[in-house]
Amino acid sequence: MGKLDGRVAIVTGGAQGIGKAIAEKLSDEGASVVIADINEEGAKAAAEGLSGEGLGMRADVSKPDDVQAMVDATVDRFGRVDVLVNNAAIVPFIAWDDVDLDHWRTIMSVNLDGPFMAIKAVEKPMREAGYGRNVNIASNTILAGTPNMAAYVAAKGGILGMTRSLATELGKHGITVNAVAPGLTESEGVKASPHNEAFGFVEQLQAIPGKGQPRQIAPAVAFLASEEADWVTGQLLAVDGGHTRN
Repeated sequence: MGKLDGRVAIVTGGAQGIGKAIAEKLSDEGASVVIADINEEGAKAAAEGLSGEGLGMRADVSKPDDVQAMVDATVDRFGRVDVLVNNAAIVPFIAWDDVDLDHWRTIMSVNLDGPFMAIKAVEKPMREAGYGRNVNIASNTILAGTPNMAAYVAAKGGILGMTRSLATELGKHGITVNAVAPGLTESEGVKASPHNEAFGFVEQLQAIPGKGQPRQIAPAVAFLASEEADWVTGQLLAVDGGHTRN
C-alpha cells in the first residue's frame, strides 16, 4: 500500500524535470495524478507514463481561467482534489542590470501569482472535504542569495512567506501548506541553461557530493502530501544535499 492510496493530486509544471519526478512518485504512492503544464503534449505523455491513473492537460498558471479549468477538470474526473503541488516556474538567468519591469512581472505572474491562484482554486473542494495538502516548490536560492535570478529569488521568497501565512489561515479547515526548497538540480531545463555551469561550484558547498536529481526531490514532496505529515504545516524543507543549513 502507498501513503497516497485513494488520493487525488495536481502537479503543475509536471511535463518534465522535478515536476515529472514528483508526479511519478505520487502516482507510485497510490494517488491519481493530474499533470498540468503549458506544454500540453508533454503533460499528456507524462500522464500516460504514470504507474497509476493520470490526466495530462494544458494550463498556463499565470492565467486565472486556466487555473480554474485545471481544478474543475480534476474534480470532474476524480470527484475531489486532495493534494496540490505548485511546481510550475520560469527559471531565468539574467543579470540585475538587465532586469526590467516586464521581466519582473513575467516571473512573478508564473512563479508567485500562479501558486496563489491555484491554492485559491483548490481551497473550496479541500474545505468541503475537511482535508488538503498544499506543497509549494520554493528554492534554496532564497537562502543562498543566488545571483542572476533576482526576480526568481524574490518570487520564491514570496512563496515561503505565503506558505507560512496560509498555513495559519487554512489549518482550521484541515488544510496544510508547506514548501520544499530544492537546490541546483540536474533537470532538462537546467542542463539547457547557463545554470548547468554552476554544478562544480555548488558541489563544493554541499555536505553530500554529487549533482541533485529530480527523483531526489520527489520523496520529500510525497511525505508532505501524505497523511503522515498531518502535524506539519508552515514549514520549509530544504532538499539540496546540505548546500544550505537552515
